[in-house]
Amino acid sequence: MQCPSCHNEVASQATFCSFCGASLAAAPAGGPAAPAGYTPVSGSAYAAPAMPVAPAAGGLSENAAAAISYITIIPAILFLVLEPYNRMRLVKFHSIQCIALHVAWVTVWVALTIVHVAMHFIPLIGLLFVPVDLVVAVGFFIAWLLCILKASKGEYFKLPLIGDFAAKQVGA
Repeated sequence: MQCPSCHNEVASQATFCSFCGASLAAAPAGGPAAPAGYTPVSGSAYAAPAMPVAPAAGGLSENAAAAISYITIIPAILFLVLEPYNRMRLVKFHSIQCIALHVAWVTVWVALTIVHVAMHFIPLIGLLFVPVDLVVAVGFFIAWLLCILKASKGEYFKLPLIGDFAAKQVGA
């Protein structure tokens, strides 16, 4: 037996389709099953070929695209360029904030590396920068993780300084 809605095979004693959840009570009992691509119409065994169904516009939800933009800098750049996403304010905001977070992370990392190398020549002072590096790395990781979580919920979470810059670029 085939489901009248999604045309998947279902058990003959089932009352609901296990794939789409449609009720099978209105399905014709024992009649021929419609071939794939045909939509059953009441009163006839077969109907004209069904029009192909277009996929959902965009493919990704706004929240998913906003969260994915934080995975690396590449999706953030792509979402700013690709057509359905560059018009979504939430995705645009989080993409710009992701790029700004990466720029801030690289800037802080370069500055800490320069200071670490300079202080490494002073005995015992250079060893004190190992915990500083760890604290900064954990701080950026927590900020990044928090941004992903807030973006997946659809919130405009602003990081200090960076968030204001991203909001200004989006026009919020």
